[in-house]
Amino acid sequence: MKNINILAIETSCDETSAAVVSDGWRVLSNIIFSQIDIHRVYGGVVPEIASRSHIEKVDDVVAEALAAANVTLDDIAAVAVTFGPGLVGALLVGLNFGKALAYARGLPLVGVHHIAGHIASCYLENDGIALPFVALVVSGGHTQLVYVRDYTDFEILGQSLDDAAGEAFDKVARSLGLPYPGGIEIDRLARQGDPFAIDFPRAWLGADSYDFSFSGLKSAVLNHLNTAKMSGRDISHADIAASFQAAVVDVLTKKAISACSHVGATRLAVVGGVACNTALRASLTDLCGNNGITLHIPPPVFCTDNAAMIAAAAYHKYQIGDFSDQHLNAVPNLPLSV
Repeated sequence: MKNINILAIETSCDETSAAVVSDGWRVLSNIIFSQIDIHRVYGGVVPEIASRSHIEKVDDVVAEALAAANVTLDDIAAVAVTFGPGLVGALLVGLNFGKALAYARGLPLVGVHHIAGHIASCYLENDGIALPFVALVVSGGHTQLVYVRDYTDFEILGQSLDDAAGEAFDKVARSLGLPYPGGIEIDRLARQGDPFAIDFPRAWLGADSYDFSFSGLKSAVLNHLNTAKMSGRDISHADIAASFQAAVVDVLTKKAISACSHVGATRLAVVGGVACNTALRASLTDLCGNNGITLHIPPPVFCTDNAAMIAAAAYHKYQIGDFSDQHLNAVPNLPLSV
């Protein structure tokens, strides 16, 4: 039987990525052009600059993905594109390129939700997770707990009410004078500090809540820094980073384990850029082991934004004939359908 090769394009934020994935799991190529060096000087992503960079790179990245996969467009069964959520200008670049390519070649177009893509990163390569499972989605723009019943059947158990976990990492890093992206820098600095040095608050939001709130924690860190500076006390940035990270990890892990118990899931997946955090990985490894839960974390290259995960999600929509038409538009605040 002929393999189903899907060409996917991801441009939701500051990575221009294209990939070719066969049968929903075998990655033939996954090309990523990161804009980190471009945005670092500004301390964060500048939407207009991100969009312009996508325009400059998307054609070359798609061509490189096809070449690296050793396929041509004749070998492609469908074109997949991220259409939300994300930065609207950035989304439009990849979306319109994908729509034009699909139209020109007479190929099906598959619009993919960015979070569904992160969840689908669990299906890539040989060690994919079995259904059903709970997914903890933690990235710069999103923090959610999702019950994944099937490849296209999701139930949102909880989500961030304000700052996403990755956003809080970046903002606290900036207040500590650390470069962008802040999550990596906080993780590195925290290893030199004492996670029990400062008792930063945890927002539990009630015993039965699986929602998240990190805005108060971020404010507590800023207040601690300002108070220390005004009183002339020495400040250990390493202790602050470690204590802040411990507060975030504490809430993420305990709510994730509780959510698994709530729905009777024995498998937990952690996806998104913050899944690369070493403290989060270590804590969940221990907690899952103690609670009889199988933990699945994709390789780091599939945790950050990439097109391979978009292709994996698109494959399961392709299987049921869930295609998009040429009226598909970018939706920056697109909710995850349930």
